[in-house]
Amino acid sequence: MRLDDSDEEGEFRAELRAWLRAHLPAPAAGPPQPWPEPELRQWSATLGQAGYAGLTWPREHGGRGLPPVYQAIHAEESTLAGAPDHVNVIGLHMVGPTLIRYGTAAQKAVDLPGILSGDIIYCQGFSEPEAGSDLASVRTRAERTAHGWRVTGEKVWSSYAHLADRCLLLARTEPDAPKHRGLTCFLLDMRAPGVEVRPLRQISGDTDFSEIVLTGVELPEDSMVGARGEGWRVALTTLSHERGTFGITLTARLAVQLGRLIRTAHVVGATADQAVRREIADLHVRLQGLRFTGYRALAELERGGEPGPESSVLKLRWSQTHQQMCRLGLRLVQGDTAGHAGQWAAYWRQAQLRSRANTVEGGTSEILRGIVAERVLGLPRHR
Repeated sequence: MRLDDSDEEGEFRAELRAWLRAHLPAPAAGPPQPWPEPELRQWSATLGQAGYAGLTWPREHGGRGLPPVYQAIHAEESTLAGAPDHVNVIGLHMVGPTLIRYGTAAQKAVDLPGILSGDIIYCQGFSEPEAGSDLASVRTRAERTAHGWRVTGEKVWSSYAHLADRCLLLARTEPDAPKHRGLTCFLLDMRAPGVEVRPLRQISGDTDFSEIVLTGVELPEDSMVGARGEGWRVALTTLSHERGTFGITLTARLAVQLGRLIRTAHVVGATADQAVRREIADLHVRLQGLRFTGYRALAELERGGEPGPESSVLKLRWSQTHQQMCRLGLRLVQGDTAGHAGQWAAYWRQAQLRSRANTVEGGTSEILRGIVAERVLGLPRHR
């Protein structure tokens, strides 16, 4: 595991920092504000035009063929600079690599350029109300027709579904086959008849996730990704790329949030409070532990091509640490009897509510603890 950049990586980081300074608006003095959708799409297109989308994709598919560490550098520097995620983050980091491995020539020719440019935005249709972390229990049915497939079912917790043009869908095509062997992946047109997207409003008021209801949706023959009945293998490829360098992004986001917490402590005059100082110091120590765990995960990814259990440890501890950070931020603004908090009061109230989803999204804490128990500690399977 290396903790510093090679000469080439350092040059890439410096060029990226300069590019971000030249293209991002000046940071606001107060709490961050979400980017409007049109500006987010334009930013994503700008990233593609500058060659900062698909950094690890093979050159023959429009990428730059760089090792994963370059994607990690991009994620880290972009987050620290205050840049938003690419609007097609699922397409770039999950669906694209899956199509590169399993897609047909026609699928690659149409979808890969569209993903890189941001013209084709993807969401993921894996989880269901009765099959969240247990994808082998998927109930969405795809039945054979004369011209393709007819799909009926329900997906839930789908990020970017309200913006998406397409969905990588997991459905059951062989109802009598063993759970893992009866699944097939498809490319779904989100504007096809029978597709309904229902945003899910969280306690924070956000609608980051959606429910996708499929009622007799007709899919053409060429919509299948991989072989019939091999959807489990395809899905595992998609999920392995979900972990990828995401831990570096999470750590960078946590560093930015810690900076906001420290600014809030200064604003409300709490920096002399020894209990506050101890808790901020504890959060800083946790952040450093997560940062080095992210480097370990990246080293494992570079060695074997697949993320190891470090990514599960990192996501689990990140969610807990971020929730603690948001609770402290809320306590600081609630204790601000002099009224100095200003906009930070609303920010930390919303952040604390939104953080409740951290231990659910991207793998529930219960599932992640099981992965750590089995793959790290060597304990027997719990079921």
